[in-house]
Amino acid sequence: ENHAAYSMVCETIARYGCASTAMCYVMHMGAVNAIMLRATSELIDKYIRPLNSGKIGTLSYSDPETGSHFWYPISSGAERANGGFKVRKKASWTTSGGFADFYVVQTTSPDFTGYDDLSVFVIDGEYAQSQPSLWDALGLRGNQSGPIEIDNVEVPADQLVGPVGDGAVSNDESVDPWFLLGSSSVWNGIALGAIDIAKRHTTRKRHVDVGMRVADYPTIQDYVGEAVMDTNACRIFALSVAQAFDNATDNNTRVLEPGVLARGEFLHWAWQIKFEAAKNVAHVVDKMLHACGGSGYKRDMELERYLRDAKAGWVMGPTNEVLRQFVGKAVLLGFESLDYWNQTYNRRAVENELKKLDAKGKRELGEQLLAEAAEQAAKEPAKAAT
Repeated sequence: ENHAAYSMVCETIARYGCASTAMCYVMHMGAVNAIMLRATSELIDKYIRPLNSGKIGTLSYSDPETGSHFWYPISSGAERANGGFKVRKKASWTTSGGFADFYVVQTTSPDFTGYDDLSVFVIDGEYAQSQPSLWDALGLRGNQSGPIEIDNVEVPADQLVGPVGDGAVSNDESVDPWFLLGSSSVWNGIALGAIDIAKRHTTRKRHVDVGMRVADYPTIQDYVGEAVMDTNACRIFALSVAQAFDNATDNNTRVLEPGVLARGEFLHWAWQIKFEAAKNVAHVVDKMLHACGGSGYKRDMELERYLRDAKAGWVMGPTNEVLRQFVGKAVLLGFESLDYWNQTYNRRAVENELKKLDAKGKRELGEQLLAEAAEQAAKEPAKAAT
C-alpha cells in the first residue's frame, strides 16, 4: 500500500515468523520497486503481473571486490550486443540466490566513464549461476544469501531498467530507501520478538527458594524496560522516515522522471534508521539472553535464533561503520564531501602527501601523471565518437 505499511509488514514477519523470510520479502520488494521506478509495459508484463502466481524477485548489488561498498560494482559490466546487451555480474551476497525467478542487478554501463555511470538490468533466474546448498551462516540461514554469477548473458534491450547510466540515481531513489527501511524494520521486529520470548519466560519461571518469578527482580525489569523504550524509539524513527517517503511520493504513486529524487532527499535519514535499528537489536538480544539466563541459551526457547539473526544487522552493507562515518562526515563537512561515487579527490590530503616528496620524487610523480593524462586524453575522443 505504501512505505509505512511495508515497514509494518517487515517488522511483523520478523517478530512473529522468521527473519530470513522477512529479508527475502525486503529484497523482493526492493527488486519490484526498482523495476516500477522505471516501469515499461514490457517489464510489467514479464515481471510484475506474474507476481500474483507466486513469482519472486531479488536484488543483486553486492560485489566481491568492494565489500559493503556495494555501490561500486567493479566485478561487473555490460556491453551492447545484437540490439540488446551482454551482461556480466559477480555478486558476493544475493538473498534468495538460486531460488529467485528474476534478479535486478547493477553493473557498470556500456562505454563506462566513471563509477556513477551504472546501469540496471533484469536477469531471468535460469541465467544466474549459484550454489545455494553452500550457504552456511551464523544467522539468517533460511534466506540463501550466497554468491551468484551472471556470465555474459545476452538480454534484450527491454530488460534494461531505465536509461543507460541511470543506476546511481536508481540506487539513491529506490534501491537504498526500500532496502534500508525494510531491513531496519526487520531488526526492529527481531528486537520485539526477543522481548516477547523474554517476557514469556521470565513471567513463568519461578525461584521456589525465594518465592519470586524471574520477572519480579528489579534487574530483569530494568533490562526489559530499557529494551522496550529503545526499540520503540527505533520503530518511531523508522516509521517517521516511511511517512516522509510516503509524503514525497504521494503514497508511492508519484511517477518520477530519471534524475529526479523524492525518497532520495531523505537518504541520510534512511542511513540513520538502519544504524540505530541494527545497533539496538544487537544490544536487545544480548540483554534478553541475560534475562532468560541459561534457559535462553538452549535452542528450544528459540531466543538463540533471534540472537543469531540479529547479529547480521550491524555487518549488512552498508555496515554500521560505513554509515556512522557517512552521517558524521556529512554533518561536519557537507553532504558533497561523501563522494561515494568517487568523483572528486581530497586536495588537502594530496597536498599533504606531496610535501613528503623530495624534488626527485615530485619529478617522477609528475612524469607518471603526465603519461597517464596523455593516455586518458587519447581515449576520450574515441568515447565521444561512439
